Amino acid sequence: MKQNKLLIIDDDKELSDLLVEYLSFEGFTVECCYDGVSGLARAYDDSYSLILLDVMMPGLNGFELLKALGGKHKTPILMLTAKGDDADRILGLELGADDYLAKPFQHKELLARINAILRRIDIVKNNKVASNKLEVNNVSLDNATREVHCHGKIVELTGTEYQILELLMNKHGKIVSKEEISEQVLNRRLSAFDRSIDMHVSNIRRKLQTKSSNEKLKTIRGAGYLFLSGEQTHV
Repeated sequence: MKQNKLLIIDDDKELSDLLVEYLSFEGFTVECCYDGVSGLARAYDDSYSLILLDVMMPGLNGFELLKALGGKHKTPILMLTAKGDDADRILGLELGADDYLAKPFQHKELLARINAILRRIDIVKNNKVASNKLEVNNVSLDNATREVHCHGKIVELTGTEYQILELLMNKHGKIVSKEEISEQVLNRRLSAFDRSIDMHVSNIRRKLQTKSSNEKLKTIRGAGYLFLSGEQTHV
């Protein structure tokens, strides 16, 4: 069985070395970059299953690295942010990170987040076998290629955004709660003050709107999100 390969981009060498030891013991192959510049070069390598990316680094920080990638990376990214810094978390998600974890963190919580993301990847890979195409309201989603088109124009989504859109499109015309999205896509219960779902949906909406002015996604205050079937103009 092939080991999942992880890339850690963090200038804290002591922490990185501890994580290498811990994650290697858990069965992962782990490589490290201790600065953003070399980390960016490695981040383009699709052989990694997951990237752990620190925010605060000299030279090229985590946000600048995400901007350089431009949201076109295929490898999921777990941001490591300062504890309690909501602005960092929101910005990281806006720039294309798949999830975040505040420092300092428990090793078991990190492992749980990593495994949750890898399970999502496996689900997407298994869906490819079905090679089915979903089309709703001039948005098409192809599980075989993981390509999304809006009015015939390709839309670049991160892995997490893709899965959230797939869930919403499969339940088009029905309200989907944030709790359901968190449990089915992020593989964890929604916690208080967690803005990650809001930011992912906001990113999806913004990317779809760059291809079409027609509204596709509605936020239903206090209830969740609704992917419009096409004939729906109001709720």
